[in-house]
Amino acid sequence: MDREKPQSIQEQIRSFSTIEQALDFFEISFDQTFVELYRQELLKRFLGNLILSKAQDWFDGRRALKNAYCKIQRGRLDKKSRSACRGCTSCERR
Repeated sequence: MDREKPQSIQEQIRSFSTIEQALDFFEISFDQTFVELYRQELLKRFLGNLILSKAQDWFDGRRALKNAYCKIQRGRLDKKSRSACRGCTSCERR
């Protein structure tokens, strides 16, 4: 019996053709308008986070994408209202 080797998280991520596929795969709810406006920056941050974290599994990949999404969203907030966000360390635990 010839079993296929399961894909690594890096191989799975490379197979995505859109950032929406990654958001769905990692079960991250998103605002389509936000994604359309910040697609390039989101992709750049996500890939950078993957490199820095040396993602080994689904959880590492999810954390890299969630942090990229939240960082861009947080950067759009008024400096006075940013306190509503507890920062990336709270997202890292999810």
